[in-house]
Amino acid sequence: METTDRTRELETRDIGALLWKYALPAVISQVIASIYNIVDRIFIGRGVGALAIAGLAITFPLMNIIHAFGSLIGVGSASRMSIVLGRKDKEWAENILGNSLIFTLILSGIVVTCIYLFMDRILMMFGATAETVAYAREYMVYILPGMFLITVTFNLTGLIRASGYPTKSMLIMAGGAVLNIILDPIFIFALGMGIKGAAIASTISIFCMALVSVLHFVQPDAFIRFRAHAWKLRGYIFRNITLIGMSPFLMNLAAAGVVGILNRQLLRYGGDLAVGAYGICNTYGNFLVLMIIGVCQGMQPIAGYNYGAGHGNRLKHVYGLTMWVCVALGLVGSVVSCLIPRTMMRVFTTDQQLIEIGKTALRYSMVMFPLIGFTIVNSNFFQSIDKPWVAIVTSLSRQVIFLVPMSLLIPLLFLEAGWDGLHGIWLSLTISDVLGAVLAAVLLFTQRKVFSISN
Repeated sequence: METTDRTRELETRDIGALLWKYALPAVISQVIASIYNIVDRIFIGRGVGALAIAGLAITFPLMNIIHAFGSLIGVGSASRMSIVLGRKDKEWAENILGNSLIFTLILSGIVVTCIYLFMDRILMMFGATAETVAYAREYMVYILPGMFLITVTFNLTGLIRASGYPTKSMLIMAGGAVLNIILDPIFIFALGMGIKGAAIASTISIFCMALVSVLHFVQPDAFIRFRAHAWKLRGYIFRNITLIGMSPFLMNLAAAGVVGILNRQLLRYGGDLAVGAYGICNTYGNFLVLMIIGVCQGMQPIAGYNYGAGHGNRLKHVYGLTMWVCVALGLVGSVVSCLIPRTMMRVFTTDQQLIEIGKTALRYSMVMFPLIGFTIVNSNFFQSIDKPWVAIVTSLSRQVIFLVPMSLLIPLLFLEAGWDGLHGIWLSLTISDVLGAVLAAVLLFTQRKVFSISN
């Protein structure tokens, strides 16, 4: 089967140099994407108000639902492509390319249409109130076309990276993020469009990213390209990529449900401002998570390729190096958040009540971030080497298995003890991070034989 230097290096080059080559562009693109999300929230918080931040926080679960369907195909197809390229099967890789794009368009189209049809009902279910629902609705109406296109971008940039073009994948994501940062103040302030302007700016930027991603695979010098045989739908490809993609799919879907439950709990014990505070904490948390996921995206083609090629020692090396980097990132984020929480809250708002609520939330939610890094690496590693069920349980442990019951139980225990129920919700975040990491460690121990494979 045809191969190329772009993929052959995955089984020959030094692991540290490879991880640097593949992870750095992914991290940069994730950081820039995070920055433009943060800029969105800063512009909205300072230009529209505290209730607009709370309304924006209500939209997070819907975003997670859309991202869930994007990751179901996107992550699964990228991981599967790395494995089949490790087996030197280029035709199979091109079949994955064509089939994954078709599946992405179908699934995302269905999800976005359903959200449009039942938007108000869904927003109220996720914690919107009479004061915040208008902001949330206005944002969602204009961001949904972009969310449809972001699933296409997510899928194709993952395949661009998996087929040996990590820097190009980064430039596509970074270019869209920079464009969004430029357009935000124009639409929000210069044109006076408020929260709607932020959504329109994002949608335009996402359209540009999707267009460039598609164009990559029609260029004659691309290693993997759209070809006639790739458009024939194959059930086994859909089955293979969805099994691998099921872990991030369920994780994002669970995140939507968990945020919905937490928003309702926060409304019960702290009101709209507590929801807004959690939205700001989520922004910082997502910034760190995306950096960690960027490193894991760099690990994914290296781990998948060497697993497919049967190189156990290289697999162990890339896992260990990725773990060290991600835990260190989590530690830095944790220390900064615990030392200067008020300063971090003031970036988004001047409302003193929101700042006081948010500083406590930030400390509780970020203090165990090194353990979150450990859990995320394990989940991404196992989905990279075609161990979907281990990845699924690992990814769901923190949010579903532990956080949901904790967020319902601990506030009640706090109230019975005469304490503030809102602090009980914040504490449930910390406890769930610890328990999720413990379960991830147990699952890793049960799968330790994967590092002993050989061809």
